[in-house]
Amino acid sequence: MGTAKKLCAIALLTGAFAAFDLAIYGFFTKRCIDTSSEEMKRYSVELHRYMPFEEGSEAVKADTELKLSGDLPVLDGAAALYPVFSGVVNSVYPEDCVHFENGEFTADSALHYTNTIGAYKAVADGDADIIFCAKPNDAQLAYAEEKGAELEMVPIGREAFVFIVNERNPVDSLTSEQVRDIFSGEIKSWSEVGGEHLPIEALSRNKGSGSQTTMDKFMAGREQKQSPFGIFGRSIGYSFRYYAENMTDGGVKLLALDGAYPDREHIADGSYPLASSFYAIYRKDNDNEQVPVLIDWLLSDEGQSLVEQAGYVPVD
Repeated sequence: MGTAKKLCAIALLTGAFAAFDLAIYGFFTKRCIDTSSEEMKRYSVELHRYMPFEEGSEAVKADTELKLSGDLPVLDGAAALYPVFSGVVNSVYPEDCVHFENGEFTADSALHYTNTIGAYKAVADGDADIIFCAKPNDAQLAYAEEKGAELEMVPIGREAFVFIVNERNPVDSLTSEQVRDIFSGEIKSWSEVGGEHLPIEALSRNKGSGSQTTMDKFMAGREQKQSPFGIFGRSIGYSFRYYAENMTDGGVKLLALDGAYPDREHIADGSYPLASSFYAIYRKDNDNEQVPVLIDWLLSDEGQSLVEQAGYVPVD
């Protein structure tokens, strides 16, 4: 064999191995990356988009005369609710209270972001005064009890838990029972629910996250299972409406559930079946005098206006 042919054969073989490696990474390795790591948590929400006090920020600002000073309550919470508590800081906190370095908030910042799992730990440990989250799971309640923390949970808005597919997926609506059958592995193909003859990849979220806690309750004791062939088809996932609509790169659509689409109208009137409250949560023994001031403000017309400006549904 001539030198040119040998070089060509080597190049083809190298290309084949490279393509194989990329396929393995895309189909398997990439899907197994630890999304609960600090690096992945940091990128699960674009913090800079909602940074208080910065020019061009999307952080909302309420029309209010309330201005806090002194011993400021430290705020933390879920990714899906970051626009709410960053908006609170942007509206009633002093500008010098937020400190952000090397891609994260510093320990002396009044605004933190550690996501649902970290926020429940922070409020139980006393590192955060008020957190903004969905209801805790049993493990988070047990940790709070272990720390001697009795949590007060004040509903301040309503949100929808939603199911998401690729925008090109022809399926627009599912029933609650169909969703449970999909995520428990009983329905394996989109053709069984009016879609294409493709396998279903039913994605899950991090244990302890607000989304996974809500999903566990929705599944009502049924175990989530993934089909080994799902990677060759189309995916379905879940999150909270605001996060899915406003804090992702697009390319997805929300599904109607039991005939109701998760828009603000159906969340407010209760016709969307997975609409629920989210909460401002604090330790009952917290002696910071500004905690009840801030809670009362969140429930006022001004505070509820901020919730609505941020893209959520106010409480009744």
